Amino acid sequence: MGNEILKNLEKIDKELHENGLSRRDAIKLLGLGSSSLLLSSTTSKVYASSKKAKILIIGGGLAGISTAAKLSNMLENPDITIVEPNKHSVSYQPGNTFICAGLYEKKDVMYNTADYIPAGVKIIYDKAVEFNPEANSVGLSNGTILKYDFMVVAAGLVFDFTKIKGLEEAGDMYTLGDSTKLLKVLASAGANTIYNTDAAVVTWRNMQRVISEAKNGKKINAIFTHPNTAIKCGGAPKKIMYLMNARLNEAGQNARANTTMTFYPNGNRLFGVKEYNEAILKQFKARDFKYNYGHNLIEVDAKNKTAIFDHHWQIKGEYDEDLEEFDMITKHEKVHVPYDFLHIAPPAKAPDEIGNSPIGSANGWVPVNKETLQHVTYKNIFSLGDIAAVPLGKTGGSVRKQYKVVCDNLISAIEGKKLKAKYDGYTVCPIITDIGKVMLAEFDWSMKPTPSFPLDPTKERYIWWLLKAYILKPMTQHGMLEGRV
Repeated sequence: MGNEILKNLEKIDKELHENGLSRRDAIKLLGLGSSSLLLSSTTSKVYASSKKAKILIIGGGLAGISTAAKLSNMLENPDITIVEPNKHSVSYQPGNTFICAGLYEKKDVMYNTADYIPAGVKIIYDKAVEFNPEANSVGLSNGTILKYDFMVVAAGLVFDFTKIKGLEEAGDMYTLGDSTKLLKVLASAGANTIYNTDAAVVTWRNMQRVISEAKNGKKINAIFTHPNTAIKCGGAPKKIMYLMNARLNEAGQNARANTTMTFYPNGNRLFGVKEYNEAILKQFKARDFKYNYGHNLIEVDAKNKTAIFDHHWQIKGEYDEDLEEFDMITKHEKVHVPYDFLHIAPPAKAPDEIGNSPIGSANGWVPVNKETLQHVTYKNIFSLGDIAAVPLGKTGGSVRKQYKVVCDNLISAIEGKKLKAKYDGYTVCPIITDIGKVMLAEFDWSMKPTPSFPLDPTKERYIWWLLKAYILKPMTQHGMLEGRV
């Protein structure tokens, strides 16, 4: 594994040197510098705690497995159980973007979850459906009741197609799992999404079809949506635009000129961080991408291939003399947009059995202190990843920071000590802007760029493409899932 990462680093070595950054510095900045990751190591293990505690982890995806692996490395006497209903819960989800552009196949993102279960950790392939935090217990769908001393909730999120009229039959969907209903509903509407792996495969087929039509002279209207909820990887709805643009340009014969590409975000900007937003605006202008703010997809008319949006905006109302400001009134109108290619970033939520449980919140997510990731009410519960109610952090890069905080603080809680580890809101979004170019958007609670490398983070670079294409996947497989980076 170490040789694989080092071999791939050779590919970016030249680029790094041209930018005044050595490979040694790059390894250090990537968090790949430990001998335990890059080289075989026989050094003796020093445990963080010898105390015993029954730890239950809900969710066996990237966040759950990484947490279990690191805790196993930290505890002298680990007693860890993972509850996960899907035997293929672990996958390289960022690879879905590559699938939709024909750069990956499904097999390139699939892992066998059992291969990543740490030695000594028990996994139960079932679903947690009932939470009783007062009794420190969880009920499974088969009726089993599990007790715990500490619990980590890392169950991810679900995509809520019931919020889009015309697609309700798809129901709640995960990235992986039985996609039969979803694929049927999307096919009937001529719609696409890369937020499900099987659907990403179909998206590539549909993209090729419309590109062929554009190449042969048909005028194509391609639209891309972004919902009014938090979502996994907020940059993904734009990444597919960039990649489709690249494939259209490759096709030649005016394929791109025959295609209108428009982004419909619910919000009033293209990215939450000012510097990246300004960079993306310039990229959109250079690529002739259109965009319409304040549009939330609420319906898909499958018969007429029309997307229906709630267009919302604010106007000034009456002046409040006490507050010395105008009341703001939100106005709404329905906007009908015909499409030839539609990509949907679906609304997202926590699984109902968790979001609506005593450990959930009014907004459905698991409420935690945003720095310690400890539950705001139940101090023996921690949460991380997509399901945690933190302002930022629904990316794999965020999990890489979060799981270390959870493990350190859980150990402190076991030891009866003050929680000192803090998550700083670090989020990374490698925005693919072309085949061969990536803008590495890194930021934290400050909502300012926080680059790991001494390079302008708003620039599209080939080296970040190499990082995305060759380094991040093995780092996820052999670093995070083994609890080492």
